[in-house]
Amino acid sequence: LAAGEESGSVMLELLKPSFDQQSPPQPFNELKVMSEKVSVPTQETTYWCTVRKLPEHFQRKHHMIMYRPAIEEKNKDIVHHMEVFHCEHPPHVVVPLYTGPCDAEDRPSETDACKRVLSAWAMGAMPFTYPQEAGLPIGGPDFNPYIMLEVHYNNPLLYSGRVDSSGMSLLYTSQLRPHDASIMELGLEYSDKMAIPPHSPSFILSGYCVPECTALGLPAEGIFIFGSQLHTHLTGVRAWTSRYRNGRQLSDLNRDNHYSTRFQEIRRLPEPVHVLPGDSLVTSCEHSTLGRENATMGGFSITDEMCVNYIHYYPKVELEVCKSSVDTQALVDYFHFMNKYDLQDTSPSKGWSDNYRSIEWTPLRADFLADMYASAPLSMQCNKSSGARFPGYWDGIVIPKVTHELPAPHRKCEHIETIKNDGQVT
Repeated sequence: LAAGEESGSVMLELLKPSFDQQSPPQPFNELKVMSEKVSVPTQETTYWCTVRKLPEHFQRKHHMIMYRPAIEEKNKDIVHHMEVFHCEHPPHVVVPLYTGPCDAEDRPSETDACKRVLSAWAMGAMPFTYPQEAGLPIGGPDFNPYIMLEVHYNNPLLYSGRVDSSGMSLLYTSQLRPHDASIMELGLEYSDKMAIPPHSPSFILSGYCVPECTALGLPAEGIFIFGSQLHTHLTGVRAWTSRYRNGRQLSDLNRDNHYSTRFQEIRRLPEPVHVLPGDSLVTSCEHSTLGRENATMGGFSITDEMCVNYIHYYPKVELEVCKSSVDTQALVDYFHFMNKYDLQDTSPSKGWSDNYRSIEWTPLRADFLADMYASAPLSMQCNKSSGARFPGYWDGIVIPKVTHELPAPHRKCEHIETIKNDGQVT
């Protein structure tokens, strides 16, 4: 390109694990879960849901061993991310074959149970291949035959007349592998309880999977994580998930110090990471809001923010979501303090977003908010795939205490040679 009239760049991870993630394992069959001629609305953010019934041969259990996007070339600029969910009903329950906006009032109530993630793709991600020892279970006599595709259309230029039939390609086999795999969500709730002040060169938000939740949701032998997809929106510049056991920090689960919303790979880890009951997993995202004039809220829109990690692991457990937000009472107290002692226009009568946007943000107020997030109790989502929480009281959870942190990464370039004028090396 450099020799022509156009030039450009592409992001890639140079040091990938040695195993091949692009070639589908043999033998396999393919199931395409697609939208059908969706007239993409002339609005910035649309979540479109399509419910499908699996073919009859899925009455027998299979393993999904790879998945990849199937996006129409003409719509690659507006398909932001996609997920395929299983409808967690008993096998005899019929789910209406719905197609339409995910937030529509007439969306059938039966689709509310379509929550367990079977596959997840985001802009920039390549096909994802499962390790030889595991596959994602799909089908079987106890498996409800209905699945739902969710496509996030990001249309900031408000194009009209776009029609899309994109979706996901699931590669599967009837030759079952030793372990059933699954996907779990870590990080922050999709909630405007969390916010990022404007004009911040660096502001870090963290979501917690606390020891109390992993103690309930994981088996005694633990789980093995083999894949990870870090995810934020437009202000995210760095993302990582840290691991802790009994207050001691272990090696990172995954880290991307050069995050881009257009390069959201689902990455196979070089070696499976063993997580035990009682471990904590902290997903953090660094954001830059230098170009924004007001606070950025947590939420679903591309102009809102997220901080999550979709982890792929085996063996499959009930725990589906392990995410947090700041405790509600702590946030109420924060806005009360800002009104009473800092004379900001915050009020109990306003919602979270309006209160954040009522503050005249300065670097000092941004630092105070960061300190509040770092010390305030948590409200936890410790949820099963049905959406039900594990038994327990999940508000007012204390942030896990860290007693031993890992030292800073050791630089490999220790010696800097200086050439003096006389040619001597020091």
